[in-house]
Amino acid sequence: MTAPATDLKTTPLNALHLELGARMVPFAGYSMPVQYPAGLMAEHRHTRTAAGLFDVSHMGQLRLTGTDAAAAFETLIPVDVIGLAVGKQRYGLLLNDEGGILDDLMFFKESADSLFVIVNGACKVADIAHITARIGQRCTVQPLPDHALLALQGPQAATVMARLAPGIDQLVFMTGGNFAVAGTDCFVTRSGYTGEDGFEISVPANEAEALARALLAQPEVAPIGLGARNSLRLEAGLCLYGNDLDTSTTPSEAGLNWAIQKVRRTGGARAGGFPGAEKVLAQIDDPTLLIRKRVGLIATERVPVREPAVLENMDGQQVGQVTSGLLSPTLNQPIAMAYVSSDYAAPGTQLFAMVRGKPVPMQVGAMPFVPARYFRG
Repeated sequence: MTAPATDLKTTPLNALHLELGARMVPFAGYSMPVQYPAGLMAEHRHTRTAAGLFDVSHMGQLRLTGTDAAAAFETLIPVDVIGLAVGKQRYGLLLNDEGGILDDLMFFKESADSLFVIVNGACKVADIAHITARIGQRCTVQPLPDHALLALQGPQAATVMARLAPGIDQLVFMTGGNFAVAGTDCFVTRSGYTGEDGFEISVPANEAEALARALLAQPEVAPIGLGARNSLRLEAGLCLYGNDLDTSTTPSEAGLNWAIQKVRRTGGARAGGFPGAEKVLAQIDDPTLLIRKRVGLIATERVPVREPAVLENMDGQQVGQVTSGLLSPTLNQPIAMAYVSSDYAAPGTQLFAMVRGKPVPMQVGAMPFVPARYFRG
């Protein structure tokens, strides 16, 4: 996830981050803002109460075009691409031949012959190579390195966007379209990674700074760094690739069966036909095959529990490991995601996280930890 400082790439907003006093850190091969002078807690709370602006230009953006694009993309992910309506977005999982998760992604159907795809920054080079190798002969795979990506998140995000792009507030969660935002032509979806209502904005790189300044000029908006992005997404129960998902993890283990529509499951009209389908569908059909599961944990003591803390049962036996953990700014309690043996995955199960050699009691609980506030109309 990191690279030597001399090898780091920068986003089109790098100069603006420095101007705003950001503390920059290596992330996914880029120099990225982890926080601004207000600090992580203030940035987290601002996003929960007003509107936070995130630079996510390290993410990979690409377009798949051609009459066979949707059908071709379906061969790589266990998700209904063909049946997705034009103008709508869906969450997807790029799988390897063993059913492990190469990356999680978002895709949007621009037209019957065009898909817009966003992949994780640390995975984008490998993802684009994988997609091109597997389906490049069936459709055009066009990376979009000349585009930046901004996210405006929070309960006042829609008010801000409607002021700068009239009519955009008519979008609902997981829909999108082309809009002029503060006079800049952008592609916008109503989605994000915080559990809050919000928008992701793809903009030509050479116009990104002007757009960011226009957004930051709004009284509701503050710049937010990667630190608060991480605490917000964890409260929302959302996975971080490389922590909570990797090539050794299957969709069922990760609790992501909801992302696999019935049409792609056993008995569905287009069942299987994706990498690792036999294993993935077997685990959906027979949950007893699962050896481990992703769960949410809440500590009963105010001791932060971070990855990769080991989890033990009452008898001191190791039964799992924390993959993401921190002190929740909203709940003021330590929260975590972990993979645990299936026997210990039931809500209410008591476990102990080992922190500096001492057991911290934690209880398996439901996610999200903080209720989502997506706008569904």
